[in-house]
Amino acid sequence: MGVVTPETTRWDVEDSLEELAQLARTAGAEVTDRVLQVLRRVHAATYIGRGKVEELKRLVAARKSDLVIFDDDLAPAQMRNLERALGCKLLDRTGLILDIFARRARTAVAKTQVELAQLEYMRTRLTRQWTHLSRQKGGIGTKGPGETQIETDRRLIARRIAVLRERLERIDRQRTTQRKKRQRYTRVSLVGYTNAGKSTLMNVLAGTNVLAEDRLFATLDATTRLVHLEPGKPVLLSDTVGFIRKLPHRLIESFKSTLDEVRESDVLLHLVDATHPRFEDHIQVVHETLAELGAADKPMLLVFNKIDRLADLGLLQALRAEYPEAVFISALRGIGLEELKRRLQERIEAEALELDVCVPLTEGRTLSYLYQVADVLEESYLYARNGYDETPLPAARLRLRVPVHRQAAVERLLMRFRSLQPLPDVTA
Repeated sequence: MGVVTPETTRWDVEDSLEELAQLARTAGAEVTDRVLQVLRRVHAATYIGRGKVEELKRLVAARKSDLVIFDDDLAPAQMRNLERALGCKLLDRTGLILDIFARRARTAVAKTQVELAQLEYMRTRLTRQWTHLSRQKGGIGTKGPGETQIETDRRLIARRIAVLRERLERIDRQRTTQRKKRQRYTRVSLVGYTNAGKSTLMNVLAGTNVLAEDRLFATLDATTRLVHLEPGKPVLLSDTVGFIRKLPHRLIESFKSTLDEVRESDVLLHLVDATHPRFEDHIQVVHETLAELGAADKPMLLVFNKIDRLADLGLLQALRAEYPEAVFISALRGIGLEELKRRLQERIEAEALELDVCVPLTEGRTLSYLYQVADVLEESYLYARNGYDETPLPAARLRLRVPVHRQAAVERLLMRFRSLQPLPDVTA
């Protein structure tokens, strides 16, 4: 069930309903009908108009349906009123996505994240589950047992939420420690709309067997593997949960430890399904989600996937003309992967910082470290003076290209030598 309002267009809502149908099938439901209504404003009690409620009721009875799914988020009272009127179970978009996440969660981390999001969602909807107690009388100075049960459930949910948040904080600290150990590598994250082919690309580049299915949200857990773009130039590639329009904010909050892989990456690979008729909208949704995550300013390489499925070669040529900086691949068939590796390496090197530094030759460990973590473009040897000390010191003058993930550490290390000044025309 979708609603067209003055803020939306019929085309947008119909496309969103098509995606809702895919979500419903992913959850195991059989879609029988799609219903649309145009409204100037939604109704406070039932979201849709009274006439449309009656139409839905007749349709539910005719189809013998046991579930109606709304494409928008409904208030608890609206869901309660609609369930009474329709005589069947009701789900909104957030509830459906949470159900899919619960079904797809495999690891203990993913299950914890999903449970937290579900409990946050359910906390304001408990009144629906205790309507069988509403007939009991109460009045001023009394409290009915239904209200008592609801308050008890809320306290139990609040306690469970506190336990899950504490557990996720521990997981977050553990993953932060793990990420610190990976700082010697450039970190790249795969991002994109759900079902864009991120897990397939991960499997091909890293030689792994991450679950890859032609279904929405096939992957929930972050997976990180070592990938060699060129000999001697490895990167850490992470596959993360796919984005989707109207992604529930509760999921973003709950999956913080997983999505931190995106926040702390040095470069993002934005994968796009080139065959989708609304791929421009998908690109926009990914950008908006990255902004919400605080990762909108990350260096990014745009990659169009599934070009082998494009029936019209003219469409591919048009895409190349419109997105000249993008890379075009088929992860499934291995098309364009060498070009992707080359362009990704170029993107990483473009973010490198070039520095002119002067380091005393007595600092052997520092010099050794710089040779390990940076590309030495030029080197020469001379004498230098440290501040007001007139004693000349033999030193190495280096021009370095420092990769983005090493820049902070190298700059901190070189702070000690800021006052070292080369002496003119005096070589070591």
